Amino acid sequence: MRRLLLTLAALMVLPAQAEDTEQLTAAARMQAKALGTQLMGVLKQTIEQDGPVAAISVCNTEAPAIASTLSKNGWQVGRTSLKVRNPGNAPDAWETQMLQDFEVRLKAGEDPKTLEVSKVADGEFRYMKAIPTAGLCVTCHGTALSADVVAKLDTLYPQDQARGFNVGDLRGAFTIRKTLQE
Repeated sequence: MRRLLLTLAALMVLPAQAEDTEQLTAAARMQAKALGTQLMGVLKQTIEQDGPVAAISVCNTEAPAIASTLSKNGWQVGRTSLKVRNPGNAPDAWETQMLQDFEVRLKAGEDPKTLEVSKVADGEFRYMKAIPTAGLCVTCHGTALSADVVAKLDTLYPQDQARGFNVGDLRGAFTIRKTLQE
């Protein structure tokens, strides 16, 4: 009887955990969308008004500022890639594995807009959402960069690896984490 009660208690916890993970995933999706929307809006406006060289400087300062603004109430919001521009955005081991998995899934024909993953482990919720390379992105991340863009990138990011992308490539991912209360 005791074993049955323990089993029932364990089963009662599972839906709550699944529901919590679903709620956390929904919240993380909103965080990723907010970061992407705000950053693309600033970059698009800057490129239209002042050109791509100015957008590089804006991205250098605004992307971290936007991520910092969204990183509240226990959330940590950021971006990462297998080919980073800013070494401070380098992926950890789990992020590296998920980015490699995204690449495999992309090559298998999955829509890059649907590539995402979430997990709860060791008291932490983790979420990643793929960032496909869009037309605007290749201005500063593409294969044919203008000389002035290259010069600005070399100045701001001397260790830049984030070049050579084509539209549709996996540029990186939004990475979201939250420490869970026990």
